[in-house]
This record gives sequence, C-alpha cells and structure tokens, in this order.
Amino acid sequence: MRRREFITLIGSVATGWLLAARAQQPDRVRRVGVLMNLAVGDPEGEARIAAFVQALQRLGWSDGRNLRIDHRWAAGDAGRFKGYAEELLALAPDVILAAATPSVQALQRATRTVPIVFANVADPVGAGFVDSLARPGGNATGFTPFEYGLSGKWLELLKEIAPRVTRVAVLRDLTIGLGQLGAIQSVAPSLGVELTPIGVDDVGQMERTVAAFARSPNGGLIVTASTSAIIHRELITTLAARNKLPAVYYERYFVAAGGLMSYGPDFLDQYRSAASYVDRILRGEKPADLPVQAPTKYVLMINLNAAKALGLDVPPMLLARADKVIE
Repeated sequence: MRRREFITLIGSVATGWLLAARAQQPDRVRRVGVLMNLAVGDPEGEARIAAFVQALQRLGWSDGRNLRIDHRWAAGDAGRFKGYAEELLALAPDVILAAATPSVQALQRATRTVPIVFANVADPVGAGFVDSLARPGGNATGFTPFEYGLSGKWLELLKEIAPRVTRVAVLRDLTIGLGQLGAIQSVAPSLGVELTPIGVDDVGQMERTVAAFARSPNGGLIVTASTSAIIHRELITTLAARNKLPAVYYERYFVAAGGLMSYGPDFLDQYRSAASYVDRILRGEKPADLPVQAPTKYVLMINLNAAKALGLDVPPMLLARADKVIE
C-alpha cells in the first residue's frame, strides 16, 4: 500500500471514530423539566432532587453544560400543578420528571406527546397514566413505590408492635388512596380490627377527627402514601403523639420526625432510578417501551423513643428485623 493511500485510510478511520463519538454525545443542550409535588425549600424535596441530579451526573449529564433543568414546586396546590405543567411544557423540554400522582395528572392533561418519567406514583395503571406496567404504551413511564399488597403489611406491623389495637384510623388522600385502603381492609377482619378512614386534605377536619377517634380506647393509626401526607408530616406525627396513638407510616421521614414505625421503599432511590430513564429517553428510547418498575427492597424503621413514650415494649423479633432503629 502506498504511503499516501495509507495516510488517507488512517484519516478516514479517525474521522469515522470522531463521528461515532459525536453521535454518542448530544450536540446540543438538552432540556429537562421537573414538576415537584412539595414546596420549594422542603428538605425532603431537596434531597430527592439532589439524588436525581447526582444520578444524572454519573450518566454523563451536567446541568449548565449539556443539560438544563427547569424546576417547579407545586406544594400540593392543584392550581399550581396545572399552571406549572403548562409553564414547563412551554419551555419545550425533551423530557419531564414528574413527582407523584398530581404532577402526572396535570402534565398528561396538557400533553400526550412530551415524554414523562414519574417517581412515587402508587397506581399508574389505575390512574390511566400507562396501559400496563410491562408496556406503558403512551408518553409516560417511571417508578412506583410499592404494590398495594404492601399496605396490608402496615396493619400487620401495627398489631405486632401494639397487640391491643382493635381500632385503626387510616389517614388517606380521598382522591388517590382507594387502593391502599382496600388492601388494608382486606386483612383487617382476620386481625380483628375495625377501620376508620380519615381524609388528610382538610387539616382542620383531620385534627378534629383524629382527636375524636382517640377518645375511645385501643386505637391506632396508619398513614398511607400521598402528597398531602408528606406536606403535613410534622403535624401528623404530632397528632399521633398528642393523642397517644401507635402509628405506622409508609416512609422513614415520619419516623425521623418522631413517628413510631415505618415500612416502605427508599424514596430517594426512586429519583436515582428516574434519572436512568431520563438518560435513556434523551438518548432516543421511548417511554412506551420502558416498563414501570417497583422496588425490590423495603425498609423497616422503628423509633424506640416513640415506643417508650407510648408505653410499648417492642417485640425482640420485630426489633431484629428492623433495618434502622432510632434510640
């Protein structure tokens, strides 16, 4: 091979490598919208966003370099969800991260084409966001925190730590908490428990109803997953302590705030996982082809200080199963 032909060949190969490398990297700044269900400055919300951003960085995306992230914080307000969904879509994002059910509801009312990756949505099929978990089929996919059967486990745990409980108030969002309540209702008869559903949307009504419920003996409390519950988490744990109600929660931040016990997924991991789907969509995949995923591990957390204040002796077997114990 002549020297000139060899140089030409080498140059062509190098050019091919360069083009391939460029094809793997975006040639423009991509745009990601984020619609959060919590208030700006909420420590839990900030932690979730930090987990999402850090996971994106590990995948090669950096805000301000090859990515722009636009945040909106709805603070559980229905009007804000609608308005912020429209604002984010007006920015022409490549994909939107939607936190919890109200965010996805607002976004899908406004678009059925812009890709949506959700986190912490308990029933995406029942809500109509996806056709099925295995084949979402539309413009949304993401991560669900648990199967509804887990909700029955909360009642079992409550009876284990407080065997005398025969009456349980179930705090729930009246619009999205039907599946969780149904799972609890399915196991209540076998455990000899009478349930009293209480809405969490009206704070004043919730306080009055919980106080009235607690006037009768052998009461307990279960808090199901919802945006309203997390927004009012400090009030809810205060109500449980004030009214001497043993309570089981769906997430660790309630226990960190003084609650008795929680059993559920690592919610920060939902946002790390969401980053992987955002990455795949930015690189050309479609939400319709990415299955909705559920956690493979759940965390049991117990607050011994709260147990002592309630006069409860935590069974050794239950304590041994705990992933984290606050003393």
